[in-house]
Amino acid sequence: MKFHSRPRFRRVSSLRFLQIKERDLKIIRLVHAHRFLRSSHILSLIAGSRQNISRRLQCLYHHGYLERPRAQIDYYHRGGSRRIVYGLGNKGASLLKQQTRGIRWGEKNRAVGRQYLEHAVLVSDVMVAIELACRKTQRVRLFTREEFPKIPKSTRWSVTIGTNVKLGVIPDQMFGLEITRETGQMERAYFFLEADRGTMPVIRKNLNQTSLYRKLLAYEATWSQDLHRSLFGIHRFRVLTVTKSAERVRNLVDACQKLKRGHGLFLFADETTLKTAQSLLNHPWQSGRTQEKGTLLD
Repeated sequence: MKFHSRPRFRRVSSLRFLQIKERDLKIIRLVHAHRFLRSSHILSLIAGSRQNISRRLQCLYHHGYLERPRAQIDYYHRGGSRRIVYGLGNKGASLLKQQTRGIRWGEKNRAVGRQYLEHAVLVSDVMVAIELACRKTQRVRLFTREEFPKIPKSTRWSVTIGTNVKLGVIPDQMFGLEITRETGQMERAYFFLEADRGTMPVIRKNLNQTSLYRKLLAYEATWSQDLHRSLFGIHRFRVLTVTKSAERVRNLVDACQKLKRGHGLFLFADETTLKTAQSLLNHPWQSGRTQEKGTLLD
């Protein structure tokens, strides 16, 4: 059987022995860190021949170290040419010693729904673009929430609005940038990321119903109640929202105007930014303040 003739979403039964090499471990760790990655993400983050890495990805999938979520299968049946998305497989999870309480990562990743997968991949699009931008400069280092002054026990917390409205906050990602200024001074900036695929209403009349305005309100309350200090030990933060279109950005900025304070916490960009910006670090994001822009390095 020729290598390229292997099926995309069904593992072959007859395989040669696969010896896991250091680059394989890097790939597996990378996929685990992001949950889901396109093959193009992996090719851009792992050094080496693109052809060899692509072949290795196929090997790691067919040997069970990586998973290809089946939510992609409809797209390929329609003749699409999108890059395959990978998640962690059971053997990969075992290799990283991450399996706990009987969770089978391969089955969990294989059966994930299409909406969740597309949302998760948008998060990865943003984080990979930021990581690649950091790699191009020696002045900025990307770090994860494990390096926050207080390592959060959970990525979820609650805020109280008024006297009786409690809202939960669950960022799609938490990360930081360590920035070395031209003066040599080192600073740290902290971010919460929200990926909006346009499926959630911007505003609803009832705060008990999910909406993007409710998220804005919850982050504003996090800041005004100093929860970022008590929970994470950080003195300030920004909330990045990447959404589907420039029109959606305008709608989100309009929703920001309904907040009593904290408009400067928010930065917005549409997906086109990911494809056209030379660097997400220096790209002017739309602020929650009308007619104001800011960068991740401000």
